[in-house]
Amino acid sequence: MRVLAVCVAAGLAVGGMTPVAVAADGPDDGWVAFVPEADLAYHGAASMAAGRVDVRFVPRNHGPSAVPDATVRLRWSEPLANRQTLPDGCARSGARVVLCRVGALDADGLGERIELRVRLRGEPSEVLLEMDTVWSGGVVDRNRANDRQRVLVLDTGDSYYF
Repeated sequence: MRVLAVCVAAGLAVGGMTPVAVAADGPDDGWVAFVPEADLAYHGAASMAAGRVDVRFVPRNHGPSAVPDATVRLRWSEPLANRQTLPDGCARSGARVVLCRVGALDADGLGERIELRVRLRGEPSEVLLEMDTVWSGGVVDRNRANDRQRVLVLDTGDSYYF
């Protein structure tokens, strides 16, 4: 029976489900809980001129499971100006943080392009932009390398790709 349980768990993990917990003792002995697994990634560009940072990116889910909804966090090394005009689905979450709703992503699918412009306090010569997924609708992402981005953006007007 244990061999069967291990084979089923391995098969489900390969097919897009990940075992989360195994009940060792108790009334549910032998049951394994599974959660869907996906691989989120963000690719785009950022540029800065005179204290304004333009960021545009496309979320992608490499699968194997769909993501019902996701949220990405954008953090800047410099504080944002007090007043910001953000696109629908994005909200300020601190002095240096903006959260943006990514929405649902099909397995091996692209999301809607997200574009925003933020104004920094003052006009720094550079800013470090860090992005990461803060919520993925209960889906596990074991490859966190491609949904965490760090981009040094210089005040040159040039685009820096990630």
